[in-house]
Parts: sequence; C-alpha cells; structure tokens
Amino acid sequence: MHKKKKIAIVDDEIDILKTMKIFFESEGYDVITAADGVEALDKIRKEKPDLVILDIMLPKADGYKVCRIIKFDKKYRAIPVIMFTAKAQEEDERMGKEVRADAYIVKPFQPDVLLTKVKELLYEY
Repeated sequence: MHKKKKIAIVDDEIDILKTMKIFFESEGYDVITAADGVEALDKIRKEKPDLVILDIMLPKADGYKVCRIIKFDKKYRAIPVIMFTAKAQEEDERMGKEVRADAYIVKPFQPDVLLTKVKELLYEY
C-alpha cells in the first residue's frame, strides 16, 4: 500500500481552509493547514508536503514570498506549488510564474478543477 500524499493548504480565510481540508481528506489525502506565510514556511519545512496550495494575500509573508523561498531552496524546490487566489490580473499570474509556481488557479473555483490539477502535479513528478 502506498502512503497517502500530503498536501499543505495555506489560506488566511478559515472557512476556505476548513472546506478544502475536508474536501481533500475525503479524496484520500493527508492535509496540513496554515493561515499565514510564516506558519506555512514552518510547516512546509517540518512536514515536507508533496504539494502546496498557496493563497497570495496572506498575513506575515505573502504567497509570492513563500513560493519564492520554497522554490529557491534545494531541499524544497521539487514540491509543486499551486497559487490559489482571488487575484485574477495578468500581472498577478506573471508574478506567480516569476516565483516558479507550478499552477495558478483563480477563486472562486470548481473543486474538481483544483483536484484535477493536484492529481496532475502529484503524479507527474
């Protein structure tokens, strides 16, 4: 039996965190959550998740900064990161690419679209 894949979900909206945690656990994933950028980095370093779903607008350190720190660190750069945000401007998406995010999904979102992207990133690495 293969071990469950672990996903880190980072969002400062507690309702979104709870909903996504329940959703991904029901899909068979282990889920860790964080509500700000600093907590996210701590948990990512301790838990080494298989994938990170990362909001951009976060307290303490925004999603771009968190993504950049992960992607420029040899130990963590292979972890796929999905930027998950209400920011839908081209400029925001371009910034996501600059910090090496693997995908960019805009809220409001369809859970199956996010789940498909998660599966795609987890199983192609």
